[in-house]
Amino acid sequence: MNFYDPNFPPNLAISPSHHPQLTLVSSSENVFGSSGQLEAIRNYGIAGRVWEASYSMLLYLGHNDWDFDPPFLDKKLQSMNTILELGAGTGIVTSGIVETVATCEQDVVISTDLPEVCPLLEANLRETLNRTGPRCCTVHVRPLTWGNVHHATEIGKEFGLAMSAVDSVEPRYLTHIVCSDLVYFPELLAPLLRTLIQLSSPPFIPILESEHGLKIVMSYKIRSLAKEAAFFSAFGLWFAFEPVVARPNTKKGEALQSPWSRFGTSLDGQDFIFVARRRPESMAWGLPDDDQKLLDGVGAWGTDSRKSDDTFEMLLLMGLDDEDDNK
Repeated sequence: MNFYDPNFPPNLAISPSHHPQLTLVSSSENVFGSSGQLEAIRNYGIAGRVWEASYSMLLYLGHNDWDFDPPFLDKKLQSMNTILELGAGTGIVTSGIVETVATCEQDVVISTDLPEVCPLLEANLRETLNRTGPRCCTVHVRPLTWGNVHHATEIGKEFGLAMSAVDSVEPRYLTHIVCSDLVYFPELLAPLLRTLIQLSSPPFIPILESEHGLKIVMSYKIRSLAKEAAFFSAFGLWFAFEPVVARPNTKKGEALQSPWSRFGTSLDGQDFIFVARRRPESMAWGLPDDDQKLLDGVGAWGTDSRKSDDTFEMLLLMGLDDEDDNK
């Protein structure tokens, strides 16, 4: 029986990436720069490359020259953040999270990927975070294969993400799930959606839906709409989502602020950052076992009929209108 490794698909031919607006600090250049990526690609395939939408996420996390709506953190509401990254790969976004947003002693960052990729994550995070000095938050690397209920459940148990954790004075729940450039292979779309649904359900959030503030923050680069749109059509049934918009900070003495625009249009027009929240009514829906049925919307709205959400399609049309207005 042939074993299919999603990180080494047939005819894999990829090279290191870079971003013209983002300069890596010296402590990260050896790990996430061209030489570090080359070695990681040889050993870990796709997981060893820094993918383009990861750079957009890093800018969203720590670009002080821009205002973002919605922001990654609502500092007025949150004092203890539990941030889990899916498919963390090289760990560049996890490193950015620790550097910029997980700055409190009570914050916990959980960086996850396939079991065979975790050694890369551990080595890169150890290298970059040790060089930049001690951090207030705690950082953990754990295996989490998309669609693997056991992996997610073990993370929940380990970090006290459970309603029955009577020994915890203040129960810990997920506050953020971070996804950077994860929507690509058609065979992984349904497993990714399954994991997002599991992680946005109790015990990862409180049983009372009105109490939880879990946000899914997703950076995405369009590569093949014909293959990728199916994910968002199903994702939008379970999650309400919106694009992040941005504008340059108003400088001292300037009377007028710049208009808001979708974050990503200033790059190459193909990048998005979405912020999503679980639809409260979906907590009562049944989840089909069949992957194709899940992508076809079976179970959503509590029915077995096939259905889809058009939020992503509408956002694409709005983007085209914006481009026409700017010509």
